[in-house]
Amino acid sequence: MRKISFAEISIFVVNRIFNWRFWIAELTKKSKIAKKVINKMLFEKDDVVIISNTITINEKIEGEASEFLPTDVIKEVIKKCDDIVIMDSCLCRTSNNCEDYPQDIGCIFLGPTSRKIPRAICHEASVEEALKHVDDADAAGLSHIIGRNKIDSVWMNVRPGEGLLTICHCCPCCCLWKVVPNLHDDISEKIYRLDNLSVTYNEENCKNCLKCLKGACMFDAISLEYGKISINQDKCRGCGLCANACKFNAININYNEKTIDGVVNRVYNLIEE
Repeated sequence: MRKISFAEISIFVVNRIFNWRFWIAELTKKSKIAKKVINKMLFEKDDVVIISNTITINEKIEGEASEFLPTDVIKEVIKKCDDIVIMDSCLCRTSNNCEDYPQDIGCIFLGPTSRKIPRAICHEASVEEALKHVDDADAAGLSHIIGRNKIDSVWMNVRPGEGLLTICHCCPCCCLWKVVPNLHDDISEKIYRLDNLSVTYNEENCKNCLKCLKGACMFDAISLEYGKISINQDKCRGCGLCANACKFNAININYNEKTIDGVVNRVYNLIEE
């Protein structure tokens, strides 16, 4: 009989308490002690950047022979790594029994600690397979996060967390990071958007279909004020899911070379510290 791994037990538990995550996040605002404990257990030393889905981009960085897209940040980091595993399914979407986005597009984990993840829930992957996995996630309409995410080393019981880099492919309905608006600012500020990336709203193109309001934003950054769409730039993390939802080019994701400078090395260095 095959021995059941700690990660498999964790998946069983997480599947049953997944929707408690908002209540747990709210505790960080209500209690200083809870905030300290939850931060120590789940978010200590986190450093996570949101990467927009490339199909939402309206102005790309044009070079002499190619265009550089935000998702290329992820791909450049992948190319630097020897240790790559891909989860066989997405824990968030399977826990939420998602019917709108693929449950079989799971996280990618990079770094030496990924060797310790039980192969019962993941498989080793080549650079080429991982790059295709990112493209598949883009095509499915998923946005991305990349960075050090302590909660992953906790639920899989692998150490050290500093040797593990997470690449998650997020949908607007199920992603763990929907808890960001519920977290205390000291914790939520660890999840940030690319520098110099802008999200703009073109009122002339808007048809008031309100699809951007109907669950498209994970961070509660979009609201309807006096009959007009409003984007709170302080809350917005630039994931691009609202632009995916809009079919009239009313919401645009724009960036320039300063958006990309230094991000690849900064993220890659998280698994070398």
